[in-house]
Amino acid sequence: MHFHPIRPRPRAGLALSLLLTSTFLIHHSCSREGGTPSGKGEGKKKGGDVPVSLTRVATRSVPVEISVIGSVEAYSAITVKAQVGGELTKVHFTEGDYVKKGDLLFNIDPRPLDAALRQSEANMAKDTAVLGQMEANLKRDEAQERFVQGQADRFYKLFEQGIISKDQAEQYRTSASVAGSAVAADKAAIESARASVGAARAAIENVRVQLGYTTIRSPIDGRTGNILVKAGNLVNAGQTDLTVINQVSPIYVTFAVPEARLTEVKKYMGQAKLAVFAKPQEEESDEEQGVLTFVDNNVDTSTGTIRLKGTFVNANRRLWPGQFVRVRLRLTTLNAALVVPNQAVQTGQDGNYVYVVKEDRRVEARPVTTSGRVDQDLVIDKGLEAGETVVTDGHLRLAPGLRVAERTKGSGKKGRKAPEAAEAKEAKKE
Repeated sequence: MHFHPIRPRPRAGLALSLLLTSTFLIHHSCSREGGTPSGKGEGKKKGGDVPVSLTRVATRSVPVEISVIGSVEAYSAITVKAQVGGELTKVHFTEGDYVKKGDLLFNIDPRPLDAALRQSEANMAKDTAVLGQMEANLKRDEAQERFVQGQADRFYKLFEQGIISKDQAEQYRTSASVAGSAVAADKAAIESARASVGAARAAIENVRVQLGYTTIRSPIDGRTGNILVKAGNLVNAGQTDLTVINQVSPIYVTFAVPEARLTEVKKYMGQAKLAVFAKPQEEESDEEQGVLTFVDNNVDTSTGTIRLKGTFVNANRRLWPGQFVRVRLRLTTLNAALVVPNQAVQTGQDGNYVYVVKEDRRVEARPVTTSGRVDQDLVIDKGLEAGETVVTDGHLRLAPGLRVAERTKGSGKKGRKAPEAAEAKEAKKE
């Protein structure tokens, strides 16, 4: 039977290891309680100034506006139709041309109407000749009537004197009556002839008007559309559309605003003409300015909006019928309004608020009331005063009562995190 001797070395080594570990922990604890020379630990425990961006509450003139999307509408759109039938012989413009009022657009074959005009003129000449003949007959019959009436008067006196018989006197009186009837018939015939002449003259004027319709001119200044009928085709009076002309200078911009703003619109319309600004959505150039000229007489109940219309000179023809545009309706201008950058205003459970920096560099959360936005600024109605300092960036690390330090240029978030990373690295080495 063999016995293995007990070896105490491992236990001695374990005891030595535990002793060294305890010594290290005590030393390390003492060294941390003694503080660091740089004082970084104390700064973290107490909390340093929070880096933020600051600005002052400014005052400026602020326009009160309604911004919506609208569409451009032609000032007037004219569908050019043929007013007489016939062959379309010539087109005097190119599709898309700008034309002025009175410019020649189309020609329709005038020959049938020329022939009708000559016929009407011939009929009028004939009726005029007949009228002249009737007037000559009237003069003849009037002279005959006067002669016969004179004889009747003389023979009636002779009858009264007993020189001639009553039958002879009555015969002359009958002849005078017949002559008078002939004169009356001549006058009636003359009136009929004059009516015929008037009808012939009206027929001539009608044919001349119809003949004038064979040359079709532009009724307005505007831009032509597609040519719907080419030369050589037959057109029907009042039925055939030839082209459409849109008047684009001036031009309308139509838009809708919420019915809740109607009271404001009516209020400021009574004070002055309201300016309307419009710009194509895809462009970054200057806006076109016009004037509000129309407010619809009823609210669209399906959308809760009311239709408005502005008139623009559109001298450069930037606005195009059917185009969608950004529209701003300026109601009035607020003088000396308080404004802050929109990023300064935060939203909490109780509404909007801003962090105001007091004289001791501590922040205060103050509720505010905003009324509108102008570019990158918000208009403050209540809660701030001109010249106060507010925080515009760095809100996530803020709480009421904390002190802040204004960031300098180039001191972004990365620059602030660098000392903390170095401290963590130093702790690892220890």
